[in-house]
Order: sequence, then C-alpha cells, then structure tokens
Amino acid sequence: YRPTRLERDYYSRKYNNSPMPHAIFFHGGYAIHGTDYVRQLGRPASHGCVRLSRRNAARLFRLVRNYGPRRVKIAIRR
Repeated sequence: YRPTRLERDYYSRKYNNSPMPHAIFFHGGYAIHGTDYVRQLGRPASHGCVRLSRRNAARLFRLVRNYGPRRVKIAIRR
C-alpha cells in the first residue's frame, strides 16, 4: 500500500470520536496511528488499524511527511 492521506489530529467517526493522532491512511479507512492504550498493542482493538505508541506514531508521521508519501510503501504481514 501507499499512504493516501496524513492527518496529524484525527478522530474516528466510526468509533465514538476516538483519537487517532498522527494517522497515516493507506487503504480506505485503515490507518497507522497513535494510541494511549500501549498495554494493548499487538491485540485487536478496532476494524484493522495499525496502532503505535503516540511517540512512535509521531516519529513515523514525520518520516513519511518528510520523505514524501509517494515514496513510502506500507507492507502488512500477518
């Protein structure tokens, strides 16, 4: 996949306005984004987003923005 949209401060319309800081959307409503629930990282919690700690999400967001979304490739492995 390739990033389709970057949103620094985004709130999910589908999940009760849940915060999705530093969201990198890559396939419809799927995104890589930050979360405060770091103890639950690696466990299913939404419709399929990839969650990171807020700090790591901010770092990745900056890298994608600076490198250029067109030059970034996202690979999801199960």
